[in-house]
Amino acid sequence: MTNSSPPPLESIPYDRATAYHEAGHAVIALAHDRPVHRVSVLPTQLHLGLCEFKKGVQRGSVDVVEREILISLAGMAAEARLTGTYDRAAAGRDLKHARTLALQRAGERQLDRYERRMLAKVENLMGDELIWAAVESIAAALVRSGRISGREALHLYKLAMKI
Repeated sequence: MTNSSPPPLESIPYDRATAYHEAGHAVIALAHDRPVHRVSVLPTQLHLGLCEFKKGVQRGSVDVVEREILISLAGMAAEARLTGTYDRAAAGRDLKHARTLALQRAGERQLDRYERRMLAKVENLMGDELIWAAVESIAAALVRSGRISGREALHLYKLAMKI
């Protein structure tokens, strides 16, 4: 009988769909000037992954509610672009947050229509070649290491965007 120990955490490849999901949040946040603190696909009891944000400087011309809705929907949109299907169950918290914000903006009568418009908008953003390259780059880093800093996410974003 051999005594094999588990591989070190650094050598375990992390879930690809979750990496794309979290990378989607990070890229759309960065594209809308929302600073990212850290992105992780290290599972916890509450999350399969997490994109944490820094407090940013608010500009008067920024539609904060729309920006936050787009960021919330971006994870599911990026994951769906990779897998071909929406995993609404896995994106439950994101969808609930987006719906709460959308209700503030659109009201009960227009809620479904507004949500569809925001999802179409984020899907359009994911269709942009440079945005998608940034998602792929950040997702690859997450699959390799499980977690990246906001600084690394910004660096990968800028490289992909050719900034």
